Amino acid sequence: MDVHHEEWIRAHVEPTGEIELVHDRAWATVYRVPVAGDGAVWFKACKPAQAFEPRLTAELYSRWPDRIVEVLGHDVERAWLLLADGGTPIGAFGNSPEAWQAALPLYAELQRGEIAQVEAHLEGAVPDRRVARLPALYADMLAHDLPLEPEEVDRLRRFEGRFAALCEELGAPGIPDTVQHDDLHLENVYAKGDRMLLLDWGDTSIAHPFSSLVVTFHFLDVVNHLPPGDPWYARLRNAYLEPWGDDLLDTFELAQRVGTIAYAFGEIRHRDAMPEEHHAEFDQWFPATMRRAVAQTDE
Repeated sequence: MDVHHEEWIRAHVEPTGEIELVHDRAWATVYRVPVAGDGAVWFKACKPAQAFEPRLTAELYSRWPDRIVEVLGHDVERAWLLLADGGTPIGAFGNSPEAWQAALPLYAELQRGEIAQVEAHLEGAVPDRRVARLPALYADMLAHDLPLEPEEVDRLRRFEGRFAALCEELGAPGIPDTVQHDDLHLENVYAKGDRMLLLDWGDTSIAHPFSSLVVTFHFLDVVNHLPPGDPWYARLRNAYLEPWGDDLLDTFELAQRVGTIAYAFGEIRHRDAMPEEHHAEFDQWFPATMRRAVAQTDE
């Protein structure tokens, strides 16, 4: 590994063995660092698209140490992050809906608490996908060469005005934009003792909070094969909404529709930021993301 990485790691912890590369991807490089006690800590060197993550994670940990993986060190300028071991990902338990039922209210409480920090997060370069900005981001999406059939692109173009109207409708109840993890799946929520811990904030944006469950529900579909209408979706929705208040079911459903399209904006941002040699790997799943967005254009 880079000698500067190793020197910085050793300034924070004492490795007990070889520091091992976990993965080197277009958005971040991650190393496993063996240590006494917990067994390992994790070093992450974020690349430009996720350079905001160390500062954001450290800020969240400072305010929510009961639900964020412990930050052992971070360097804002170099976009480096050192995390304690988070325990066991809930994917190891089969992505159980019961685990999500415990985790989602904790996440919702964090989102509500972070509303007061939105401007600071934006100043810290967390991507801005607030509801009022989404129509402009939709237009930017249409300016890209998208991995879709011409008729699918035409559907997106015809939907542009309707999308702007849906965004206005979504903003009307006044739910504030806040931190939105946007990658809330079975490998990013951990169980450690009696705590549920959140990590990997590199896809976060400032956005409508309810859109967070777009990814969660997608993985319950593809991993757990929960069919549409399964009672667990309503139970998890209700568990998540409980900290937000009453009479929000319609807003939640609209956030899932708008959020599925807005998720594509984040993927486009990542693709734009990565070196061209990474496009082939990324494009293995990018068309599926775009087609989920296209599916939301049905009336």
